[in-house]
Amino acid sequence: MLQVSYIRDNREQVLERLAVKNFKQPELVDEVIALDNERRSTQTTLDNTSAEANTAAKQIGELMRTGKKDEAEGLKAKTGAWKEDIKKLGEQLSAIEEDLYQKLVLLPNLPHSSVPKGLTPEENEVVLQNGAKPELPENALPHWELAAKYNLIDFELGVKITGAGFPVYKNKGAKLQRALINYFIDEAEKAGYSEVSVPLMVNEASGFGTGQLPDKEGQMYYVTEDKLFLIPTAEVPITNMYRDVILKGEDLPMKNCGHTPCFRREAGSYGAHVRGLNRLHQFDKIEIVQVAHPDKSYETLEQMSLHVQGLLQNLGLPYRVLRLCGGDMGFASALTYDMETWSAAQQRWLEVSSVSNFESFQSNRLKLRFRNAEGKTQLAHTLNGSALALPRIVATLLENNQTERGIKIPEVLVPYTKFEWID
Repeated sequence: MLQVSYIRDNREQVLERLAVKNFKQPELVDEVIALDNERRSTQTTLDNTSAEANTAAKQIGELMRTGKKDEAEGLKAKTGAWKEDIKKLGEQLSAIEEDLYQKLVLLPNLPHSSVPKGLTPEENEVVLQNGAKPELPENALPHWELAAKYNLIDFELGVKITGAGFPVYKNKGAKLQRALINYFIDEAEKAGYSEVSVPLMVNEASGFGTGQLPDKEGQMYYVTEDKLFLIPTAEVPITNMYRDVILKGEDLPMKNCGHTPCFRREAGSYGAHVRGLNRLHQFDKIEIVQVAHPDKSYETLEQMSLHVQGLLQNLGLPYRVLRLCGGDMGFASALTYDMETWSAAQQRWLEVSSVSNFESFQSNRLKLRFRNAEGKTQLAHTLNGSALALPRIVATLLENNQTERGIKIPEVLVPYTKFEWID
């Protein structure tokens, strides 16, 4: 959530940055400023009236002690009117603050100055590309056919049990999943992240804290009776570990990682581009999360990007890094890098990770602060990244490593899979 003071003091810049994000309700900025002016004016009137009432209360006691009963009674009559005014002003202030809050939560985070303008994924900026695209045999198969050929994943069985988008991993397919999870967690721990195992459901306060609510209700599974949401990513519970917390400045950064299934409705997703593992309603992902000092959060973002790139390099997957344009960014993000791997059988790039800096947007909602060197509290910056999401990693590993013999397992995974080939 943006801070009112920043909006008020930087109106033109706020409007300019929101335009980069293709925000459709710029009038909310002036509405927020007007409501804040009204809030401040009402608060001043309330404070002055309360001060007059308090002064009068002291005077009444003094008048009674000195025997000036009539004057005291006259002043009592005035304090009665002041009390009524104070009650009405308090109610007005609460209503204004609620209206202001409801408008504030509709404003997305401001994009960083480096974020390019644009509306669609095609306008994202390619930052770098690494690795040669593999040349496959003429009879190369897409991953969903490889999965059937080697009995790795049963998509139809998942449909029977639950529905489309809930595959069943079998045999070496299940072992490959587990191997990737363990490898990614081990690499995160080597990079200084502390592993946590978190709930797979969160309450509304947690969804609001990280910006999924009220922006993404339609993409989340909701348990109506208990008013809980299945998590779309481990970012939500991990970041909310620090809700309403004041950290010590010297303890920053806080670094956590975790493996969870993720649940996304992905309403309206159809067509060939979502075949097989390309888009699922349930999938496994390892998330890395940092709470950082504001002065170091962009340095941290680059480090997190390099960590993800290192995983892709170790797996031998060609990839590229994109800086998302304003129109393709998430509601809460200030700057996002997407990592995509090349699917040789499908001849297309597949997103496998997003790494984002939210600056103080989430921490303002979370009331996540740290005590600085001067002893004052200030909002921390939060960041997260997929390190990595498994479905499209599995898809590209199967496709890119297929040979006449079978599918070659990357060397770094063999200690985890206990096999070198799927054949």
